[in-house]
Amino acid sequence: QVQLVESGGGLVQAGDSLRLSCAASGRTFSSATMGWFRQAPGKERDFVSAISKIGRNTYYADSVKGRFTISRDVAANTVYLQMNSLKPEDTAVYYCAATYRGYSRDYYYATTYDYWGQGTQVTVSS
Repeated sequence: QVQLVESGGGLVQAGDSLRLSCAASGRTFSSATMGWFRQAPGKERDFVSAISKIGRNTYYADSVKGRFTISRDVAANTVYLQMNSLKPEDTAVYYCAATYRGYSRDYYYATTYDYWGQGTQVTVSS
């Protein structure tokens, strides 16, 4: 089992930055591919970003490329999502997720991930 706890969400203005954190405990963190997804009211849960087991490879949704950066600190069992130049359309609940299976082509899909955090709200005002 893996437990994931997100933090760092909040209310910001357009153009501001936020850094989300996801602290993991339980199963070996360094063996997991970690992902961030987001879900706006009335919409499906969408892929935001993912990072491979040792952080060598990163993946981003087109909508956040160049603005968001994912990273991981293996020693701290934590994955981060640095979000810059935030837009109102980034408003959503952001979820951290972990998987020990799949290939890179699978990391964009929520069904690939077996463990999820409770989510943290990000609200960007215009």
